[in-house]
Amino acid sequence: MEIVLRASAMFVVVYLLVRLLGKRELGQMTPFEFIVMVVIGDLIQQGITQSDFSLTGASLAIITFAFWGVVLNWASYLSPRAARLLAGEPRVLIRDGELLRQNTRRDRLTRAEIESEMRLAGIARMQDVAWAVIEPGGKISFIQREKPGRDDPPSAQRDEGAAD
Repeated sequence: MEIVLRASAMFVVVYLLVRLLGKRELGQMTPFEFIVMVVIGDLIQQGITQSDFSLTGASLAIITFAFWGVVLNWASYLSPRAARLLAGEPRVLIRDGELLRQNTRRDRLTRAEIESEMRLAGIARMQDVAWAVIEPGGKISFIQREKPGRDDPPSAQRDEGAAD
């Protein structure tokens, strides 16, 4: 039972740590952040199982982590309020071509990182972005501004001189 309690405590610690690290996807992590996440896995194992290297101890720890993962997923599914609390909410980073610095600061995103994501989305200039939103999973969604003349109806072709 001690392993289950330790695993539950470590689940809470890891969950809070991941939330504090921000909304970065794995591909957006710096090499150091990635190494820290890998090392955390080994440290968690040592803290949960201590000197118990049995198959039963490892199974209990894994099952406990899976159990709490399912509980949080169900809570998010059943309650929009829990979903906002557990997963976070989308946040606007760019509105009408203007970078919202207070929002980028909250997620520790630099202008260069956002511009890199823009280029991957095929957008060259920040002025061309109507909205950029960082989703709860860390992906940045871009909505381009309407280009002038885009909604203009196609020019009417004249049939007047066709029958000569």
